[in-house]
Amino acid sequence: MLTVHTVAELRGHIQRWRTAGGNIALVPTMGNLHAGHIRLVEHAHEQAERVVVSVFVNPLQFSPDEDFKSYPRTLEADRIQLVAAGADLLFAPPVEEMYPGEEQCVTRVEVPGLSSILDGEFRPGHFAGVATVVLKLFNMVQPDVAVFGQKDYQQLAVIRRLIRDLCVPVNIIGIATVRENDGLAMSSRNQYLTPSERAAAPLLYRTLGEVVQAMEHGRRDFQRLEAEALRKLRMAGMRPDYVTVRVAQTLAAPTADDRHFAVLAAAWLGKARLIDNIEVRIAAQADA
Repeated sequence: MLTVHTVAELRGHIQRWRTAGGNIALVPTMGNLHAGHIRLVEHAHEQAERVVVSVFVNPLQFSPDEDFKSYPRTLEADRIQLVAAGADLLFAPPVEEMYPGEEQCVTRVEVPGLSSILDGEFRPGHFAGVATVVLKLFNMVQPDVAVFGQKDYQQLAVIRRLIRDLCVPVNIIGIATVRENDGLAMSSRNQYLTPSERAAAPLLYRTLGEVVQAMEHGRRDFQRLEAEALRKLRMAGMRPDYVTVRVAQTLAAPTADDRHFAVLAAAWLGKARLIDNIEVRIAAQADA
């Protein structure tokens, strides 16, 4: 596996692959890789001859009070995992390579509407940082396919809107959330959990499952379902930012005619902010 740190090196290898006629998949990450990331790499191999994985902790998507400086950076361990997974190239640029000049003067990409709700409400500017770095990576790699995890459901929606609106010729593939045996969604931030918090953390997924089950049994009182879930999480010691039922494709508030939903949540447990979601399709007869 090749490891490069500059855009010039990256583009040199991409050009040779293109000349040879191969197609390319990109898996963008912030590193500290786990089995969920490796599943993305494996799926990327099913889609393309060459797989590029980026490891870059993006400062633009962290607010001043978030964990940018302490975010786990484990590049050598990541490299070993990627070699085992068969990645063709690891792109690990320093911040100054991605953002030359003054950070506050960097051109940013905004996806209106989707970026200011849910996680965007609690993390202002986060999705502008995500959209900016993802578009930069798309311009650098020019992949045929890019693979993302559905755990970051709103992020995936933002990226899909971005490539639609800006006519970026990349096929976006979302991969189902990879979970621990007890249901907890795999995340690099799970290591912030203490042992007792780790034991409590799967409650978030179970609570979302209970909301989905209630919907499958015909409940449409979404606000009450959300309130019940919030109360349950708080009673267990979590500090939820939100639990919400939204239309799957748009993340708009649902109407009586909608049938495809995403139930999403974000909650603090100790120092870790957990996010999760479940998609659900409801048959029309469930209203009876």
